[in-house]
Amino acid sequence: MSSAELADLYRDLHRHPELSFAETRTAGIAAAWLRDAGYDVAEGVGRTGVVGVLRNGDGPTALLRADMDALPVAEDTGLDYASTVVAIGRDGEETAVAHACGHDMHVTCLVGAAAELAAARDSWRGTLLVVFQPAEEFGAGADAMLDDGLFTRFGTPDVVLGQHVAPLPAGLLALAAGPAFAGSDTVRVILHGSGGHGSRPETTVDPVLLAAATVLRLHTVVPREVAATETAVLSVGMLRAGTKENVIPDSAELGLTVRSYTPGVRDRVLAGIERTVRGEAAASGAPTDPEIRLLESFPPVVNDADAAERTRAALAAVTPLPVVDPGQVTGSEDVGRFAVAAGVPCVYWLLGGADPAAFEGAGTVAEIRERTASLPSNHSPRYAPVVEPTLSVGVAALVAAAREWLPAG
Repeated sequence: MSSAELADLYRDLHRHPELSFAETRTAGIAAAWLRDAGYDVAEGVGRTGVVGVLRNGDGPTALLRADMDALPVAEDTGLDYASTVVAIGRDGEETAVAHACGHDMHVTCLVGAAAELAAARDSWRGTLLVVFQPAEEFGAGADAMLDDGLFTRFGTPDVVLGQHVAPLPAGLLALAAGPAFAGSDTVRVILHGSGGHGSRPETTVDPVLLAAATVLRLHTVVPREVAATETAVLSVGMLRAGTKENVIPDSAELGLTVRSYTPGVRDRVLAGIERTVRGEAAASGAPTDPEIRLLESFPPVVNDADAAERTRAALAAVTPLPVVDPGQVTGSEDVGRFAVAAGVPCVYWLLGGADPAAFEGAGTVAEIRERTASLPSNHSPRYAPVVEPTLSVGVAALVAAAREWLPAG
């Protein structure tokens, strides 16, 4: 595939984002490209996932993975290929949809890498297991594919490889050994009050006030219960309450995300959430106990140390920039599910996608991190990677990593 074809594919995917488990158009495009490249292709794996298998003689199996889903976000990038898609979200409400996390770049890079490896099959041997995964955004897609018999149907890999685009300089690759991406927990809280007229709050138990007090108190859990030498993140990303200015509602709803790297810290934060929510409800005189539900949970991504160092050398050959260690990333990923289920090493790295001009003069990892703080991050309505050199380096990185694990032909 030419670089122009890949760039056109990326822009097309960016214009047509699809929510989790609704990635039918994206999956169809990926499947078509794999078939044209000579892969055996299965669609509908784990609902909307796509698997391509290219057997090329005796040897190990390398799994290359990209996630496909977009986010319920209204794009604000100003790009001429920006999304204007509207769809029905998980809550049944209409929402704007955008590739605000870069999964369109992941899909395009994997399509390009799969095509390049297929065209050069005389130079390697073994099996390529190419996985386009749905529903990463709420941590369900990897499990859905595994539950659908991914490894029993298509073979068990010897290594799991992948990458995530990030607001680092385009062309930079970053790889950390050990716990590289945080584990994630999504918590939904429903606070019950007793509604009434906004002019007579004394006759009510106001769940809006209760929600406000709870949000403020929740943000003390990490700084006051997790040591400075440990790492955790707790953010309240959703608060819903009421329908009219002069009506005090009966309930309010909170949506929380928690990130952590160790079971002990995770347990401490989740316990702090429950204690805080119940305590604030009791202090407000809530007529009914709050509802606290753990909706989604997936563990940290742990890069095998030996496999990471082996792959790092291969990645270093595809870019003139050094392969840096980004440290622990507080973002989360479910790609590690594949490696854990197979009992094999995982190697998952960051692919820089930001305009290199934003990093002029930044010569150290610390300086690069400082610059990224002023750039739109993944999940921002203003986030979108530059097409090049992000795409070329992303394709080359996947190809180089796969070749490192598949012996020469």
